[in-house]
Amino acid sequence: MKNLALHWKIIIGLGLGIIYAYISVDLGWNQFTKQWISPFGDIFIRLLKFIAVPLVMFSIISGVSTLPDLSKLGRMGAKTLLAYLLTTITAVSIGLLFVNLAKPGESIAQEQRIKNRIKYELWTQQNDDVEILDGKSFLTDPAYADYQQEAKMALDEENQRTANDQTFAKRMKNAAAVKSKGPLQFFVDFVPENIFAALSSGKLMLQVIFFSIFFGIVLVMIPESQSKPVIDLITGINEVFLKMVEVIMNAAPFFVFALMAGVIAKMASTTEEVIEIFKGLASYSLVLVAALAFMVLVFYPLLLRLFVRKLTYSAFFRKLSPAQFLAFSTSSSAATLPVTMECVRDNLGVSKNVSNFVLPIGATVNMDGTSMYQAVAVVFMAQMHFIDLTIVQQLTIVFTATLASIGTAAVPSAGLIMMIVVLQSVGLNPAWIAIIFPVDRILDMCRTIVNVTGDASVSTIIAKTENDIDMEILES
Repeated sequence: MKNLALHWKIIIGLGLGIIYAYISVDLGWNQFTKQWISPFGDIFIRLLKFIAVPLVMFSIISGVSTLPDLSKLGRMGAKTLLAYLLTTITAVSIGLLFVNLAKPGESIAQEQRIKNRIKYELWTQQNDDVEILDGKSFLTDPAYADYQQEAKMALDEENQRTANDQTFAKRMKNAAAVKSKGPLQFFVDFVPENIFAALSSGKLMLQVIFFSIFFGIVLVMIPESQSKPVIDLITGINEVFLKMVEVIMNAAPFFVFALMAGVIAKMASTTEEVIEIFKGLASYSLVLVAALAFMVLVFYPLLLRLFVRKLTYSAFFRKLSPAQFLAFSTSSSAATLPVTMECVRDNLGVSKNVSNFVLPIGATVNMDGTSMYQAVAVVFMAQMHFIDLTIVQQLTIVFTATLASIGTAAVPSAGLIMMIVVLQSVGLNPAWIAIIFPVDRILDMCRTIVNVTGDASVSTIIAKTENDIDMEILES
């Protein structure tokens, strides 16, 4: 086991965690698992998260302050934002292609789709600012008279649940705040009012990035006699945090085992529920996973081959796999960031100047997997309500999902807030987010892999275009 590569150890930990969780549920050990095993998974995520913020700050300051030419920073920043924007648009477009071809919403029983459609029309009547998208009417059609009263009762029950759901009300409030922001609000939010408040909150990573870049630039501008002691101190602190990541990762297989066991134990109390979690909404889940897999297994490797020809397909996944498996386990790009930085720097040969700048920005604003999930989920929910979205409406989804991925970067439960914003952009009921809750946790793990792989791919491409990559490490 000592000579086994880290990614294989993590895979083993993942597999054992899933097997143990199933046995635990079957034998009634759920309470034991939640109390005595799951906390180690929580500790693991906390360890990675508390390292992430200071590591981002000291890494960026160290990287910017050692740049030989500040013009390189502006050039690299423009390339980074453009690359992340293009990959996000591509991800949403691929998601729409998959969901339109597979039509997972049509796999639901016809009777249920009719009831869903009538509930949707009743909902539009209750909201004066919303119109029926395709102009059809099931509510006034005598052929569906048997379903209309039942649908009305079901909608009343849903409205009551929604009215009593404080969490949903909070998410709606956050979504309204995102929608009401002006075009330059993103840049306003970028600048911290209090850097110590930003450092103490993992939700304000953009502000930490701004402060770090500004601090690094000013270090370059002052005389070397004054900046050198500060740069040496920051470089030393950065190395300490990198060593912390290495120490934590040595125990990652055990922590991943505990994390997976705890996640599944909290999701289900019987073996039947475990099976239903994977069976429920199966068509939607399969389509989304297929689209996410296409991004990871086809799109990113092809993109890399265009810019970094000497990086083979198998080598890329072998070198990045520890970060990918950790992303699956933690469902958090921010928690995985320290390991992503280590993989990109030590395995792919990307310089510290590039990785320390590009990856923290990516972990905050680049949500390829999450944006794709918005597109697939919204069209799926429209399909299951007998709603045909036009090309214009689907282009609206592309535009809104792309902007929402940036606008909600610092908002709690960003994925769900994005979903509400996208649903509202095409006139659909935001309460439908409850439909995908049963499988959302598992799918969140999958889309985080896409986010992390996208960050690493863009970082490697930027490094190659800047001639700032160690080809010996890359080809090893």
